[in-house]
Amino acid sequence: MNKVGIYYAYWTHDWDADFVPYIYKVKKLGFDVLEINAGTIAALGADEKKRLKDTAAETGINMSCCIGLPPSSDLASSDITVRQAGINHLNRIGDAMVECGIDRLSGIIYSNWPGSFEDRGVTKQQAWDWSVASMKEAIKKAEDLGLIYNVEVVNRFEQFLMNTADEGVAYVKEVGSTHLKILLDTFHMNIEEDTIGGAIETTGEYLGHLHTGESNRKPPGYGHIPWDEIGASLKKINFQEWVVLEPFLMPGGEVGRDIRVYRDLMPYADLDEEARKACAFTRAFLK
Repeated sequence: MNKVGIYYAYWTHDWDADFVPYIYKVKKLGFDVLEINAGTIAALGADEKKRLKDTAAETGINMSCCIGLPPSSDLASSDITVRQAGINHLNRIGDAMVECGIDRLSGIIYSNWPGSFEDRGVTKQQAWDWSVASMKEAIKKAEDLGLIYNVEVVNRFEQFLMNTADEGVAYVKEVGSTHLKILLDTFHMNIEEDTIGGAIETTGEYLGHLHTGESNRKPPGYGHIPWDEIGASLKKINFQEWVVLEPFLMPGGEVGRDIRVYRDLMPYADLDEEARKACAFTRAFLK
C-alpha cells in the first residue's frame, strides 16, 4: 500500500520553517508522510536534526525531502566550479538526510530551479551531458548511504532539461544507478504529456516518487486531472512508493513568488480540512 503525504509548504509563505509542528499536524490529518525542504535540513544543527528525527519517530510519520537547486549549485552549468558546488551541496544534503532519518530526496536536483535555457549560450545536449556527468558523481553519496534520489520531470516554464517522462527515463538510464529514479508530478504532466497515464506507464520501474496536485494547483478533486486513469496506471506498473500532495493555494512570501501564485486560490477554505479531504481522496483513487 502506498504511503500518502503532503508538502509542508502548502501551509507556509517561506521555504525555511520549523518542520516539527507540521509533523504533528499531518499525523492528526491522517497522512503517513511529511515532505520537507532539503535545503533547510542541510543547514540545521545537530540538535535540531535530532529533534526532527525524534519527533517523526514518536509520531510514526515518515519524512521525505525535496529541493530545486539554486543557480550556484547547477549541475548542468557550463562552469565546472558551479557543477562541483552542486555536487557538494547534494552531498551535504545526503549527510543531513541520514541524521534526520530521511531516505529519499526528490526535485530539480539535476540543474537549477527555475532554470531557463536561452541565457546559457550552450546547446541542450551540452547541458544534459554536464548534468549527467555531475549526477554520476553526486549519486555516489546516495549509494554509500542507502538513499534514493528522484529527478523531477517538470514543465517547460520551470526547467528545460527534462519535460517528459521519456526524457526522465533517458536521463536515469544514462546515469545508470539503481539509487536514481524519477519523480513525476500530475501538475507538470498535465502541461507536457499526451496522457498522464501513458507517462506513468512509460516511466514504469523508474518511478520512485509521485507528486499530486490539480491542474490549477489546488488539492486533488478541484480540477480536471484524470485521477481514475492515474490510479489504474499506477496499478499497472505496480507502483508501491510514496504519493505526496503538493498543492499551493496562498499568494505572498517566497513560496507564492516562486510558485507564481498571485491570488488566493481558495479564499474561504480551511487549509487543514482541505488537506484531510485530499488525503482521503488520494487513498480512494489508489485503492
